[in-house]
Amino acid sequence: MKRNTFCIPLPDDFSFAECLWFLDRNYDDCVHKVTGDTLYKPIMINSEVFLTSIHEKDKSLEVSILEGPADATAKQLVAAYISDWLDLDRDTTPFYKLLKKDKRTAYMVNDFKGLRLVSIPDLFEAICWSVIGQQINLTFAYKLKRRLTEKYGISITYKENIYHIFPDAATLALADPAELRAMQFSAAKVTYITETAKAFANGLISKDQLQKLPDVAARRAFLTSLKGIGFWTANYTLMKSLKEPACIPYGDAGLLNALIAHNILQDKKDNAALDAFFAKFRGWESYLVFYLWRSLAKKYRCGR
Repeated sequence: MKRNTFCIPLPDDFSFAECLWFLDRNYDDCVHKVTGDTLYKPIMINSEVFLTSIHEKDKSLEVSILEGPADATAKQLVAAYISDWLDLDRDTTPFYKLLKKDKRTAYMVNDFKGLRLVSIPDLFEAICWSVIGQQINLTFAYKLKRRLTEKYGISITYKENIYHIFPDAATLALADPAELRAMQFSAAKVTYITETAKAFANGLISKDQLQKLPDVAARRAFLTSLKGIGFWTANYTLMKSLKEPACIPYGDAGLLNALIAHNILQDKKDNAALDAFFAKFRGWESYLVFYLWRSLAKKYRCGR
């Protein structure tokens, strides 16, 4: 094995192919790239930039650090990041048992087996992505994300390919609102993104601070106290960045469509029926949301 390469053992209930499907849905996500069966991901850890390639080999993920330090400490940091990003340490056996108990979801155990809740480890990026995606379709949301990232983020060039890292809060806190509006961000989203960036840059919010709050209700309340972060954005952020197990993004169009398609809801406004269904998946609500998004398009596009 090459000096800059190492392996991360995989649990039996993990599917790299399913995770690649989620990451490569023709939405032009600029913060990673999938080529064949290999995933390229630029990562920033403690202000150090790494470019990694990841593919499956012998029941492990073989990771190569293509750019950046590749000593033992660096490998441990990168391995921890990837394990967190792809939720490798999660035992999904209890979730699959719950899916099997309902005939409407039982098929997911086989059809989507091994899919993990692919996260957005950086809390600031997760909030920004939630704000960017508010009330627009995903195709346009990814276009806005690319414009923002290419303008303000860090890039790495490797073998004539350019890889991007989402901009940090300190940089976006100084962004010119006129430039953001020229990228087709609405005036409201310009305010939400720049004000959130300033809150992070000034130390008013951090992932560590949020994690230290006593429970998910307190974390949700803190997030919704920030301008531009409503209940949906807070739940989505907590699910995708902190991997809170019990977050339901009420009002999410994709989720409601999936519930209708599975004959779980007849009326999209029937929150009582929604809550009654999710109550059977206590502690796995976020995973159920992710799998319901996946169900919208078995081999095609869905979810955030």
